[in-house]
Amino acid sequence: MARHLALGIDIGGSGIKGAPVDLDTGELAAERLRIPTPGESTPEAVAAVVSQLVDSFDLPEHAPVGVAFPAPMDHGVVRFIANLHQSWKGVDLPELLHDATGREVTAVNDADAAGIGEQRYGAAKGRDGVVLVATLGTGIGSALIVDGVLVPNTELGHLEIDGHDAESRAADSARERESLDFAAWAGRLQRYFETVEMLLSPDLIVVGGGVSKKHKEFLPLLDLRAPIIPAELRNAAGIVGAAALASSRAKHSKHGKKHKK
Repeated sequence: MARHLALGIDIGGSGIKGAPVDLDTGELAAERLRIPTPGESTPEAVAAVVSQLVDSFDLPEHAPVGVAFPAPMDHGVVRFIANLHQSWKGVDLPELLHDATGREVTAVNDADAAGIGEQRYGAAKGRDGVVLVATLGTGIGSALIVDGVLVPNTELGHLEIDGHDAESRAADSARERESLDFAAWAGRLQRYFETVEMLLSPDLIVVGGGVSKKHKEFLPLLDLRAPIIPAELRNAAGIVGAAALASSRAKHSKHGKKHKK
């Protein structure tokens, strides 16, 4: 049986990673390839790397491409940028990458992509209601999914709590920068997640990011109404989620064309 494939690409400040994804299982269908992000990370330079990644895999001709990108996206247009060249602001990312690769491209915020990956194939699979996926790293990324539908660009890491930008105190980078032990850091996470819980009443919270590998050190210390559990897809979540979204949107587009009068 032929596998249903889409290519997922995760663009970061230091590396651009990609792999084809088996959409039936959510597993990578080939070994992930990583190329360093160009030092001068302009749209043109990054698009050239994405094109190189696309050409590196033996993909079906019409396999869609999903791209996870480190910025809020307004229907594919970059609103502002922190980790790449400032010339990205206002760029239509799907159009840029379509011109570079010749393929249909779906672009999504990187935290949103990770959330979709966990919702479809990982820790939140089969869970209805309001699901919050939070990634703890340099900052705090967030994805909010309501009955399977993504609410994009939530940026909940930038909530102001006790007079501080939340991620400045509760991100994993703050734990490392201030040499906090897990108990002290858990106190900050408790304050962060209880605030989010008060605002959104999630039915499930999934915690990702590299530090989630050590979830036994801090998640049991949190006292919340909603269950809070570690992510399952780890660093593949962005690639898998971006590929899944690209496939869904490609199917929707074909369905609409088929029934257009």
